[in-house]
Amino acid sequence: MSEKTMGRLAQDMKREVIGIVSHLKDPRLEGGLLTVTRLDITSDLDVAKVYVSVLGRPEGPKAALDALNHSAGHVRTEVSRKMHIRKAPRFIFYEDDSAAYAEHINQVIRELHQNDPPAPESAE
Repeated sequence: MSEKTMGRLAQDMKREVIGIVSHLKDPRLEGGLLTVTRLDITSDLDVAKVYVSVLGRPEGPKAALDALNHSAGHVRTEVSRKMHIRKAPRFIFYEDDSAAYAEHINQVIRELHQNDPPAPESAE
């Protein structure tokens, strides 16, 4: 498949995964914000890596990722049914920590600006 077609397929599949994950009734997924940020498919359509951002959970994203990986077979069946494809890829859910990393970078930049000496006044 062409790269353009693979990108379109990944976006359509991401949309379907978001809908399916939002209706899962696992207590480990309750509370907090769960967002599917990216979906990457291998060229042979065998594996799809789903990157998920989990915010607002005091125990962290581990329990939510375990629940998602446990229900990966159900997600695969539903994606196959909704997209009318014969063979859906195997889904593997990963933590996407890009939001936490961006916040860390912003904090470092703020600290650097706090430590800067004030700019000298230009006398004109």
